[in-house]
Amino acid sequence: MKTPASVRAATVSVAALILSACAVGPNYQRPDAPLSAAFKEAAKPPKGWKVGAPDDTAMPAAWWTIYNDPVLDALEAQVAVNNQNVRAYQAAYAQARAVVQEARSSLFPTLSGSGSGTRSGSGGGDKVVSGTSTGTGTVVSTGGGGTASNEFGLSAKGTWTPDIWGGTRRTVEGDIASAQASAAELAYTQLTAQSTLASNYLQLRVADELRALYDQTAASYQAALTITQNQSAAGIAGPPDVASAEAQLRIAQAQAISVGVTRAQLEHAIAVLIGKPPAEVSIKPVSRRVKIPAIPATGVPSTLLERRPDVAQAERQMAQANAQIGVAIANFFPDLTLNGSYGFDSASLSKLLQASSSVWSFAGTLAGTLLDAGGRTAQVDAARASYDQTVANYRQTVLTAIQGVEDELATLRIRARQAAVQDQAVTAARQAEALTLNQYKAGTVAYSSVITAQQTALSAAVTAVNIRQERLTASVSLIEALGGGWTTADLPSAKSLDTNAPPFPGMGGTKPDAATAPTTLSKASK
Repeated sequence: MKTPASVRAATVSVAALILSACAVGPNYQRPDAPLSAAFKEAAKPPKGWKVGAPDDTAMPAAWWTIYNDPVLDALEAQVAVNNQNVRAYQAAYAQARAVVQEARSSLFPTLSGSGSGTRSGSGGGDKVVSGTSTGTGTVVSTGGGGTASNEFGLSAKGTWTPDIWGGTRRTVEGDIASAQASAAELAYTQLTAQSTLASNYLQLRVADELRALYDQTAASYQAALTITQNQSAAGIAGPPDVASAEAQLRIAQAQAISVGVTRAQLEHAIAVLIGKPPAEVSIKPVSRRVKIPAIPATGVPSTLLERRPDVAQAERQMAQANAQIGVAIANFFPDLTLNGSYGFDSASLSKLLQASSSVWSFAGTLAGTLLDAGGRTAQVDAARASYDQTVANYRQTVLTAIQGVEDELATLRIRARQAAVQDQAVTAARQAEALTLNQYKAGTVAYSSVITAQQTALSAAVTAVNIRQERLTASVSLIEALGGGWTTADLPSAKSLDTNAPPFPGMGGTKPDAATAPTTLSKASK
């Protein structure tokens, strides 16, 4: 059966209206960020570190490999797989992707189908077999003083609310930005876990270094105690000297044991970071010292817009908030809802699918709010205020990111100078300790002078180890502040999140790659 001309004309008119539709609301443009031309503290980097060009890509994705430690490499590989915080954000990102597809489904018609069969009777006739009907055709039979009839139906119904004003497209646009923000949050969570693990591991290795220092010191103090005991046996030294020497030895031994508490706690923290109970993780002590690595190029502050996941997250949240303005503005316009159905209705099952049994309907409804006492205006104002809030949050995130880089650059530069002077102090203290012990052997000084020299030398050596620890952890913090090996190119593109084409050309609104893809960030900051 042919569709009437009036129905065809209505369909063409609706399609033309949709094809000419545009999304209301502002198209997203990333606001400016408060950036300086260069990092202040990178003007005089410490020895062995360098400042690179803005397009320098020296930072490896597996950034922890610059420490040249196979154990650290093996531990870091487990973070993305087993860390429970990371897995939670992986699930959140999967949920955000599903939300995009859910919102996008609103661009398409919904179709439903049904079929029914009914046999009913009255009086002394046949009994009722079922009780639903979608048609009006009947066949009546009599028997035993009653009547019976058959009814069969088969139909398909469709409902569609075309996105004429772009409200749904803006919703999809916002959900895409939200999914990208979720992906950036996942990357930031993973980077934080990786940097925390690296920091804990390096501190654990410094604890090994400190334990070795105390063990060496105890061995030296044991030799000094033996000398004192020999001096006492010869009548040169008295019991107080022996007691003082033994006290020094026991203090050093106790300090060596105390390091075990810190080491155990760091090992437990590492286990949790890789998603395992502490009982399943044991890291053997090593004698090798971890070197302070040469930093990959820092670039300039503007590169943080491409390299920091938290900055990218804040930027995508702005895009999401901007899309919500369009959603709110679209509420001012009426919605057009189209309903149609086509099916068959017959009293005979054998004739159900014949053209003479076909039935159809087509209807359109235009509905909108005429008066709401300023409710929709308030929604638009609220959406604009929410967008302004995300802009402020974005700029604050950028400032905080720059501060983090500046802080760690300053820490590394100043601690490098301090380490050089402290190493000289250790050398001088060791020499003073040796000279004072020789003077004691010659009987020219009291043993109290030896104790003082020993304490000074040990304190200087411990301070030097602590400075090394601060430099190592600062190097990790700087790499984290620079975004690790992450870039905005690692974000899922808008195209990958919005995989299906719109029902008609022109219904996609602004192209996703032009408004929301991560390549926009890269181009805008160069």
